[in-house]
Amino acid sequence: MTKPPLAGAAHRIGIPLLRSFWRIRSLGTHHVPLGGPVILAGNHTNFADGPLLYAFSPRPVHFWIKQEMFAGPLDPVLRGIGHIPVSRGSADRGMIMNSLTVLKAGNALGVFPEGTRGEGDFAEVQHGLAYLAMRSGAPIVPVACLGTGDRGASIGALPAFRAKIDVVYGKPFQPVEDTGTRSRRAVAEASERIRERLTAHLHEARRLTGRTHEVPAADAAA
Repeated sequence: MTKPPLAGAAHRIGIPLLRSFWRIRSLGTHHVPLGGPVILAGNHTNFADGPLLYAFSPRPVHFWIKQEMFAGPLDPVLRGIGHIPVSRGSADRGMIMNSLTVLKAGNALGVFPEGTRGEGDFAEVQHGLAYLAMRSGAPIVPVACLGTGDRGASIGALPAFRAKIDVVYGKPFQPVEDTGTRSRRAVAEASERIRERLTAHLHEARRLTGRTHEVPAADAAA
């Protein structure tokens, strides 16, 4: 897959644009390989998480975006920067094939493995991430977005103006060696290993940034 025509420009303007709204720190970007296939897996609570992961990645990223966003004037823009439409609630073979094409071309793929906005704690990791990692052999880099606030899908739920936000990248890892056997059990086991690594990174990111007090109530009670 060739470099999307608008990817470079969007990537360059993303950081100054977002920093005009919020005070953002980007930590651990050196963990992201600058060449070859890689999957960036981030937690997801807020509308702002996607733009943050996209802008602060040290290399352009093809992101999964829900199919409903590819409508009207947004459609050519999202496709122009290389994003991949996802049909939620059903098996999406097209999304899987497009994602594998991105990775086989040595590009970066960005995903929210929880599938939708949730508590942002990686409690529910969908199996698609494990399947892609197994098929492509691409390492996974965990990413924690901290300070984006409560769960919210609308513009009104965005973080407050000049809020402090941290985007923390962790060390890449391989969930499992692909032996050619991708049974439901094998994929489920790989998904659990991925969930454990992503959750561990989230806790470490909170410690590094001094945000341990922001642990959701559900986590604190566990």
